[in-house]
Amino acid sequence: MPKDPVETTEVFKPNLFADKVLLCSGGGSGICRGMVEAMVRHGAKAVIISRSKDKLEKAAEEMRKATNGEITAIPADVRKPDEIEKAVQATVDKYGRIDYVINGAAGNFLSPFENLSYNAFRTVIEIDLIGTFNLTKATFPHLKASKGSVINVTATLSYTGTIMQSHAGAAKSAIDAMTKHWAVEFGPHGIRVNGIAPGPIGNTVGMQKLSRGNEKFNTIPLGRIGAIKDIEQATVFLFSEGANWITGVTLVVDGGAWLNSPQPGYPDIILNPPKTRL
Repeated sequence: MPKDPVETTEVFKPNLFADKVLLCSGGGSGICRGMVEAMVRHGAKAVIISRSKDKLEKAAEEMRKATNGEITAIPADVRKPDEIEKAVQATVDKYGRIDYVINGAAGNFLSPFENLSYNAFRTVIEIDLIGTFNLTKATFPHLKASKGSVINVTATLSYTGTIMQSHAGAAKSAIDAMTKHWAVEFGPHGIRVNGIAPGPIGNTVGMQKLSRGNEKFNTIPLGRIGAIKDIEQATVFLFSEGANWITGVTLVVDGGAWLNSPQPGYPDIILNPPKTRL
């Protein structure tokens, strides 16, 4: 079986993004944290935004030590346009520009449809879908100026109809649609818009929440769970000049998992759903 990627391997030049500025929502944890660190290791300056000021600042300090780079934390809720506008302006005031945007803020949990409350569904739509719109809307003038690039972090949930994920699947599939629309509208301004849909990634909170205790995933064609490094490399590629004629694409980085994805417990889990109500 294929081995996990070597964590120290770098495919791209270390100064690839020198003098460039990245703004990332959800960049203080999980997959998006790795994406930010990868960009900083290749020369970018980064701003990360999230709701929790203490957690965000702690993450930024840890990331600075890990990368020996420049990472700034600005607390903001992607659901609130006024907070996002202020965070964008603070980024431009500090660094003078925005070249890259990662829309990574997300909320997710497992819930059968019959237990999914109105509020829980709306909350996921607001964080994932509306949050992606808000940050892109606020950064658009600066992306026009820099002829920048956007990556929307989505998922493969809607490709097959994943049980207990109708809320997140709806949000992510809508983001995939926006990626296409924006690619067409932003292209004449020199802005590229793409997506990354990660597969099951080990050692992440999302994996722990959503795996339902099944972390072997023996059905993944490439024979292993994904690593954050896999998403990092895809991120650096899509923002690099090597991808300068790629736009409107959602790059699936999952080892072929969604192509061969049985759902453990189906249909019993539908007929006898967990009692927890959200």
